[in-house]
Formats: sequence, C-alpha cells, structure tokens
Amino acid sequence: MLTDAECRNAVCPEGNLQARFTDGRSLYLQVSPAGSKRWFFKFKLNKQSKLLALGPYPKLSLSGARAERDRAKEEIAAGKDPCATRKLSKLKASIVPGKTFREIADGWFQKQIENWSPEHAKRTGRQLERDLYPWLGDMEMPEIEPHHVLSALQRVEARGALETADRVLMVCKQVWTYWMPVAPKHGRDATQGLKARLTPYRGKSFPAIIEPKRFGQLLRAIRAYRGGFAVRTALQIAPMLYQRPANLRMMEWQELHLDEALWVIPSAKMKRGLEEKLKGEDHTVPLPSQVVELLRNIQPLTGSGKYVFPTPRNDGKPLSDNALRTALYSLDFGKEQSIHGFRASARTLLVDELGLDVLAIEANLAHQVEDANGRSYNRTQYRKQRLKMAQTWADYLDTLANGAEIIQFKTC
Repeated sequence: MLTDAECRNAVCPEGNLQARFTDGRSLYLQVSPAGSKRWFFKFKLNKQSKLLALGPYPKLSLSGARAERDRAKEEIAAGKDPCATRKLSKLKASIVPGKTFREIADGWFQKQIENWSPEHAKRTGRQLERDLYPWLGDMEMPEIEPHHVLSALQRVEARGALETADRVLMVCKQVWTYWMPVAPKHGRDATQGLKARLTPYRGKSFPAIIEPKRFGQLLRAIRAYRGGFAVRTALQIAPMLYQRPANLRMMEWQELHLDEALWVIPSAKMKRGLEEKLKGEDHTVPLPSQVVELLRNIQPLTGSGKYVFPTPRNDGKPLSDNALRTALYSLDFGKEQSIHGFRASARTLLVDELGLDVLAIEANLAHQVEDANGRSYNRTQYRKQRLKMAQTWADYLDTLANGAEIIQFKTC
C-alpha cells in the first residue's frame, strides 16, 4: 500500500522509460522520466485485460484514486466496461455546446449556416434574436416547458405574423432535434404538439390571370403603358419569359447572348440552397425574337451599365421590387396579376391552350422535376426544342394582344 509521502517522492530511475508504484487491488501510480505522475487501474472484463486511466497526481490524490478504482470495480461487477463509460461521458461533454436555449441554438445555427444561403441565414438569425431569445434565451433546456415555447409563438401571432409564427416553430423543432441526442435523461422535446395550438393560416398565392381573353386585355394595357422606358420594356418581357421577378429586375447585360437568343442566369442568382448556388448549373432561358428586339431597342439607353433595367437615376442599381408592381396597379390590373403570377399564367396557358411539353415548361421555370424514368430533367438539353417553345409562346401572346379570335385545338 502506498502512502502520500511515497507518492510525492516517487521518481523514475534513470534509464527507465517509466516506473510503476503499486498501491494494491490493481491500482498503481505510473511515473515518467520527466516527473509526470498518473494513476492507472488494471482489470479484466470478459477475459480481456484492460487499463483505465484515472487521472494525474497530485490533482487526483491517493484517496481519490482509490475511490475511483472502487467505483470502476462496481461497474465491472454490474457487467459494465468503465473504459467505455468514461469515453461516452467525455464524448457527451464535448458535443453539448451549452445548457441554455441560446447556447444550444447558437451551436445549431453555426452548424447549419455553411449549408444555407445568406438570405436564409439572415432570416433565421433574425427569428432567433427577435422572437425566441428574449423569452427563452437564458432558460436551461431541460427547464423549458411547451407552454414557454407557445407563449413566445403567441407573441409573434399577436402582431399578425401567422406564417412567421409557424416558421419560428420550425426553428424551435430543429434546435430541439439538435439537442435531444445529447440531452440529459430528463430532457424532452418541448415543441411536440404545438403546431395544433397555432392559428391556422393559408399561404397566399400570387394573383394570376389564366383566362386567354382577359390575359389579352392585360397585354394590350402593358403595351400601351407610358411610364419609364426601363419599366415599360421589363413589363413587356415579363409575361414572355415568365422568370422570377428578382431575376428579371437584376438581368445583366453580361448574362445576355442576343446573337444566340439566350439569357444565362448564374447559378448564384437562382432560388437554390447555398451548396447548389455554388455548384449548380447556370439557368439558361431561350429568348424569342420579340424579346431580342426589345432588348436591342433598350441597349443604346442602358447598355453601358451593368443592369438592363436600372433605376430611373441609372445609379448602378436595378429596378426596385415595387417598380413593376406599381406599374401593374397603374394599369388597374394589380389585384388580378402580379409579376410573379406570370409564371402561373404561363404554366397554365402553355399546357391548357397550347398543349406544350410540361417538362420543357418546368425547365424554363427553373423547377427541379423528374421525367418518367425518374431522372432529373436536364435544363441544358433540348435547347432547340425549348427555343421553339419560347417562340410559340411569344407568338401566341401576340395573337392574344391583337385581340384575334382564339381557336382551341385538342391535343393528343
């Protein structure tokens, strides 16, 4: 049996790699030539010899080492491996980023942010800071009850932001999903069942005209618009290309290949996740002759700048999100048709009135779809076919705008 004095004075003999000083019952103090001292407990489990490191001396005293050895023996008697138990404890300690909701949520946020677009990261961070941290941030996770979370969500609902409340609940669910695998035994998911306690809401669809005669009236109104040249041109192009409003407003001259009748939108500007923005393919949009003509007409006016449709001040910024919307309202069509709604209008009329290929339409919309064989539709293929479809659609819109009688043909 060792004494405290023997432990303090223990040294490794010169020339030895280490020295062991046995205390008894398989506990010993190992001393290195440099003078460091560590406690070890040697044991057998399932006929295999194992070694458990208990800690350094004098931080772990002789009596403390004996107590740790006795605890390990109790685990062995219960059929447990003390080495595995301590490994698991260390792993849990390294994984759990904190105890409070703010600490756990910050850990989850930092794990996810690399896979998010800047817009999504900014929105999620704002929801945490504004809608959750003031009420839950300083509470320890095991202490948070469903009614605490519900109270925070109801504050969001109180300002009329029903959709935001639903999104904030989704954020909470992900925080608890991140925490639960390493939660204490008494930890539980405080978000379960809360969806049913929120006020139901219906997602708003963008207004869109899908009746050919009324759509023709809209086109005639657009062509008669007397506002700024950039707004007027963008307004005429919008229904022909039916791309997302942000992509249309921020169209750049360097993205256009007018001789090839193509608009190539960089992947980074598309509505995609961060990884796909960085690694995904660019989105190609075939241009009918009518659009090419409109773009050539505006080129002498804005071609020296970055954007095809700059602000009226032409200060290097694209048209605002409100510019085209205001134009539609000035034409008394704002409640019936939105700029984004041109996508729904085109999707409906291209199929119902012209009977064109749904896969090609979805490709032009930049929707990820699969063909009958389960393969993702390749937007870079069938360029000639898609250009033909784009021209057919633009010619059809000319027919509607001219007020000609529309004869519907049955498609096979």
